[in-house]
Amino acid sequence: MRLWSDSFKHMAPIPAEFAMGQPDGFAGNRNPHLAWEGVPEGTKSFALLCIDPDAPTVPETVGRDDVQIPVEQPRAHFIHWAMADIAADVREIAAGSCSDGITAKGKQQPPGPAGARQGLNDYTGWFAGDAQMGGDYYGYDGPYPPFNDLRTHRYFFRLFALDVATLDLPQRFTAGDVERAMQGHVLGEAAVHATYTLNPAIHA
Repeated sequence: MRLWSDSFKHMAPIPAEFAMGQPDGFAGNRNPHLAWEGVPEGTKSFALLCIDPDAPTVPETVGRDDVQIPVEQPRAHFIHWAMADIAADVREIAAGSCSDGITAKGKQQPPGPAGARQGLNDYTGWFAGDAQMGGDYYGYDGPYPPFNDLRTHRYFFRLFALDVATLDLPQRFTAGDVERAMQGHVLGEAAVHATYTLNPAIHA
């Protein structure tokens, strides 16, 4: 199975159009185009995750003018998209079809392929307690890495072909729920990734 995007080149920077943040504030926050082929026989649905494995783990260092977050700081996953029950006949997600702009407090019913379900992304926790932005962030919300991070962040779009039409998920599910529910049901996986940074010290 092969996954690709017309919105960015594999292992190259993702345009700000598809990010949540840019140097002067919020960006376009459109979901990128994705398409796939070579689907395994017996596929009954797909699941899609977008994961940044380069999120800082020391919150006190984030967003400070007087500190650069070192490359070697331990990192954690930050989930930007979790979608399940994508119909077996779907082969493409159009750019901007699931997210097109910033929704304060999060998209509650984000658009997507017919019948698909979209879970919470990690901006739900990031904005928790923020009076203007706090809420449940469903669907896709793009990159917004700290401007003072010396590590260029990577964004992995991972598509899974599954042998079941629907996954056993709670209504308010996360990427972790998807990963647990699809154990033993994965027929194939494909991935593509892009990079993004807002640090002028390393900005290409």
